[in-house]
Order: sequence, then structure tokens, then C-alpha cells
Amino acid sequence: MIYEMRVYSCVPGGMPALLQRFEDTTLRIWERIGLRPSGFFTTLVGPSNHDLTYLLAWESLAERERLWNTFASDPEWVAARAEHQRVHGEVVANIASSFLSPTAFSTLR
Repeated sequence: MIYEMRVYSCVPGGMPALLQRFEDTTLRIWERIGLRPSGFFTTLVGPSNHDLTYLLAWESLAERERLWNTFASDPEWVAARAEHQRVHGEVVANIASSFLSPTAFSTLR
């Protein structure tokens, strides 16, 4: 299993709208497409409390490429994201993505 760690750095005040978009729209679309989130986290103590960090589980980088492209071009997602931006503006200032491989002693495999 490969894990993708994505960190969304929100504009000041943008976190509530981003969290709502994930809860109301994104997760439902991911479930339909077959994306597997492993956890979502906000920062309590650290460099920025404007970050949403989450993990996605992938069987391979090829699977990630295929499913992420399916998600990015999904008509429901494209429309929902456009509507969200119309209402809230851009709530994410930056996205950082890392691909992680679990160690032999990791609780996530």
C-alpha cells in the first residue's frame, strides 16, 4: 500500500468552508469513484492552524493516477467545486503532496 499525504493550506478564514466541502460533497464522490481516505487532521499545535492534512491509500501509483484523474474530471465534482468557489472564493492557498511507503513496523500497511 502507498499513502499519499496531502496538506491543504487554507487562506485565513477558509478552513470552515473547506471542511464543509469535504463533508458534504468530496467524500461522497470519492466513495463512488473508489478513493480510500485513511484519515483527516487539522493542526492543533504547529506552524499553522490553517492546514488540513489527510491521507489517501493507494494500491500503486498507477491506481492513484487513474482514480485521481477520474475524480478531477468527474462532472459532479467539477460542478460542485465551481459552485463552491463562486460562493466562497478560493479557500486553499497551497497544496503539498507526498507519497509515503509504510515501514515494516507501521500500524498502517
